[in-house]
Amino acid sequence: MASRAQKMPKGLRIASSLFVIFWFILAAFPFAWTVWGSFKVELDFFSIADWTNAITGERTKAVYGSAFTDTGYAGAWIQEEFWRNVLNTGLVCFFVVTISLTIGTLGGYALSRSTYNYTFWLLITALIFRAMPPITLVAGYLLPFFEWNVWGILPTTIIVLVAINQPFTLWMLHSFFKNIPSELDESAKVDGCNQFQAFRRVIIPVMWPGVITTGLFSFLLAYNDFAVGAMLLSESNRTMVPAIAAFLGTTQTEGNVMFAVAAVVSATVPLFILVMFFQRQIVGGLTAGAVKG
Repeated sequence: MASRAQKMPKGLRIASSLFVIFWFILAAFPFAWTVWGSFKVELDFFSIADWTNAITGERTKAVYGSAFTDTGYAGAWIQEEFWRNVLNTGLVCFFVVTISLTIGTLGGYALSRSTYNYTFWLLITALIFRAMPPITLVAGYLLPFFEWNVWGILPTTIIVLVAINQPFTLWMLHSFFKNIPSELDESAKVDGCNQFQAFRRVIIPVMWPGVITTGLFSFLLAYNDFAVGAMLLSESNRTMVPAIAAFLGTTQTEGNVMFAVAAVVSATVPLFILVMFFQRQIVGGLTAGAVKG
């Protein structure tokens, strides 16, 4: 009887289900619509005369004989060599995540075990720098990069992204390490480990979900970056997001909107796959603070 009383009323259950379905459609529609439109010509997808052309593909049929065409993808990937931008993004993300996690795990662990008063102020300082808009920090790098003739290449962008991302990485990993009891370190030392061995063999395996979660957020920062890449990279070294913006053109240069639409879909699909693949680790990392020693 008690379990029946605790069951959700049928009306509320239906309303909840309808709300979830409505929310899902609302959230998924922009991406689904962009994927659909990426196989049309611009005069269909952005039709002013009749919006139904985006569905029926009348102009696309007239030009290519079919309601769908892969011209946008061929133009972006082959004609404009978008694959180079994808490769640049992959290199930037790999080194940003690797460097950020290396410094963040060591620094976060040291700060979490430190008993000095300056630890708090160091973290507050890092938080202040993280709260600043990235564009204000990037401007300070321009003059020395021009003077040293290192502007426009990937390593300088990686350095700046690591500098911007590191405060967040330190804060996040520090909070994870704080929730791991120091008794684990002491037990490892009793068993013959030194401080670094205790960190590598005992603490990191426990921290693994938190490390993956932090690494994912670091990856997203580098993957979705626009301001840093647009200001510090030359045209030949652009990453994906600045390249997509370039496809749109400016008031001085003509662009191709459908190249940009196809590139947006190409850049977004890997993020869905990544989140779906690491969803358990993300949830485990975000809930790691609930673990008690």
